[in-house]
Amino acid sequence: MAYSVEISRANPTCFVFLLDQSTSMEDPIAAGGEGTPKRKADAVADALNRLLFELSLKCAKEEGVRDYFHVAVLGYGARIGSAFGGELAGRDLVPLSQVADNPLRVEERAKKVPDGAGGLVETMARFPVWVDPVANGGTPMTQALGQAAALVERWVGERPGSFPPIVLNLTDGESTDGDPSEVASRLRSLATADGPVLVFNLHVSAGQAAPIVFPASDANLPDDFARLLFGMSSPLPPHMLHYATTQGIAVSEGSRGFVFNADITSVVQFLDIGTRATDLR
Repeated sequence: MAYSVEISRANPTCFVFLLDQSTSMEDPIAAGGEGTPKRKADAVADALNRLLFELSLKCAKEEGVRDYFHVAVLGYGARIGSAFGGELAGRDLVPLSQVADNPLRVEERAKKVPDGAGGLVETMARFPVWVDPVANGGTPMTQALGQAAALVERWVGERPGSFPPIVLNLTDGESTDGDPSEVASRLRSLATADGPVLVFNLHVSAGQAAPIVFPASDANLPDDFARLLFGMSSPLPPHMLHYATTQGIAVSEGSRGFVFNADITSVVQFLDIGTRATDLR
């Protein structure tokens, strides 16, 4: 069965995040019940930094963070390249232990936690930052996917028995450098012995229309751009479908790793489900 190989330090997998850094990411994102409006760039960077921190905690053992995953974050806007800052600047696929050890900085941020009496109390918590928000330039999505394809092709050549790489594209607008569907198709055609590479797409929105989360068909999508991103997206593997169901999200066989008109809540859900791998050993 595809997407079932065990992930271990000897047989890791990789995540490639593509981060739209175009000028329109300066616009506010739909709040989704989260209160204070945020720029799209801030909301997406926060969600990605939080995910990297949670991955590090999930893979931490007594001897340190285990390298179950290698991670690349490619920004695309006025430039295309690694979005990591600090010691990791300019690097592409980085073992998770090195990610965990080298944040750009660690901030103190307010966090609400249960007070033990049914309410919430605000406390301060560590928040490591690896990726700063950027909003500048066009949306060269086709070139960004091409760079992702080069990384992934190298990975599957070197680790043909691994859990397939997962590419997650976070964007708020249409590609400004041509039709990205051909290179997305090429990415999805790459495979390890455990199955084809997974390509997921998230469209973040400033609008108030309800998010369309993991649809199984493009029949109810509002426009050609939404249908294009849907067509570029892989179906969710069975273990991700199961996990989405446990989180109260309506999915069905054929649901794709695609969210349209995402608000802040949907961004967090998308990253949580889209990076849900099989059991770690």
